[in-house]
Amino acid sequence: MKQLIILSGKGGTGKTSLAAAFAHLAHDGPAPIQAVLADGDVDAANLELVLRPQRLETHDFTGGAVAVIDPELCQGCGTCEQVCRFEAIISDPNSFVYRVDPIACDGCAACVYQCPEEAIHMQPNTAGQWYRSESLYGPLFHADLYPAQENSGKLVTLVKQNARLLAMDTDKPLVIVDGPPGIGCPVIAAAAGADLALIVTEPSAAGIHDLKRALQTTSHFRIPSLVVINKADIYPEGAAQIQAICAELGVEVIGSIPFDPTVTAAMMNGVPVTAYHPQSPASRAIGMIWQKVVKSLAFEAANP
Repeated sequence: MKQLIILSGKGGTGKTSLAAAFAHLAHDGPAPIQAVLADGDVDAANLELVLRPQRLETHDFTGGAVAVIDPELCQGCGTCEQVCRFEAIISDPNSFVYRVDPIACDGCAACVYQCPEEAIHMQPNTAGQWYRSESLYGPLFHADLYPAQENSGKLVTLVKQNARLLAMDTDKPLVIVDGPPGIGCPVIAAAAGADLALIVTEPSAAGIHDLKRALQTTSHFRIPSLVVINKADIYPEGAAQIQAICAELGVEVIGSIPFDPTVTAAMMNGVPVTAYHPQSPASRAIGMIWQKVVKSLAFEAANP
């Protein structure tokens, strides 16, 4: 089993559109490959908007814990308010009983240890939900992290782990992960154990800057990387600069995708662009990129 992760140093480069197209090509292409899909962008999951899956399972995600004060035991001494560095303890001027703001609470448990009446305990916090769904192109694991919640890296790991386990149990040879943007904890969690990283960039100042950061990240974790330039014809000078940077770093640019309004139309209709209009310029370019990705994964499998 191989893991392909699609990354981008910044958002809006077309990463999810490419992941959806790969899901379609893996399932319905000339050489079908059974794949399990995973959306690693739990803060703003949108792969399901294109694949329109049917949810089969829903599970709560517990991310950390928050403090809870028992009003019957609280004596209103104010010790908890004094030790809380996050201003999460709120006093009631009428009853002199304190309560905890769950949004402001950081879960450090300092108030628990300092309360002389042992009136405070830590309660597990449901920070989101993760799902197992079935799409037209295979199983999809995805999640939603609730607003103002943390531990997104832990949730990404949970989503990817379940996708990987299903692939192993059902003998599916490939896991396609639509990774989160940036280079932070969620990206590291999504990229862990990947056999190949495909980095999608665009010819803009921000795209070039964040491409370098993404390549530094995958290089640090020794993940083989390839680069795709999306909307390459909008700014040819920028595309040439990306080619030069990748050549200097020894990273192969395996394809360029032209700007194509069909991609937007396909996204609005909730269909991968390669299924919506197989002969559009973007679809043809993505098809050639997919063939190179498959070849690269097979090469890695033969030469571990």
